Amino acid sequence: MDYCQYPSPVGTLYLTADEDGLTGVWMHPEKTEDFPVLSQAKLWLDSYFSGNPAEITFSLNPQGTPFQKQVWTLLLTIPYGETTTYGTLAREMARRTGRERMSAQAVGQAVGKNPISILIPCHRVVGAGGKLTGYAGGLAKKEWLLRHEGWLQDGREEK
Repeated sequence: MDYCQYPSPVGTLYLTADEDGLTGVWMHPEKTEDFPVLSQAKLWLDSYFSGNPAEITFSLNPQGTPFQKQVWTLLLTIPYGETTTYGTLAREMARRTGRERMSAQAVGQAVGKNPISILIPCHRVVGAGGKLTGYAGGLAKKEWLLRHEGWLQDGREEK
């Protein structure tokens, strides 16, 4: 496993990778090694924080349960500058898995375990009515990211 630091407007981010792709973007340090995907992730973050988000063209390899990985894949479908709710994600997960319904709480727990923050955009998930709820990096950072993407303006939903 490899590791590097990335200075961002929301504080130092710690990126980790293995030979199969990016494994984490953390607000706190983890143990690591050296892989080219880290340079690609830094370039992506440069693009994102400069307001020109690029498509992710390198491998992401988040570690988690099969259910968590399904939720994280779903998070990747939330467009830049938009949000969705835990309930909407739960309904979509139910549809994708052929279930009648899915617990929004279970989906929320998986969202909260996302190891590749910002790139897998868990910050784009809000509570009912657009309420800002939990974020591993803290609500101030979630709010900053949503403002950066143009979703929030003066503490209110822009769109």
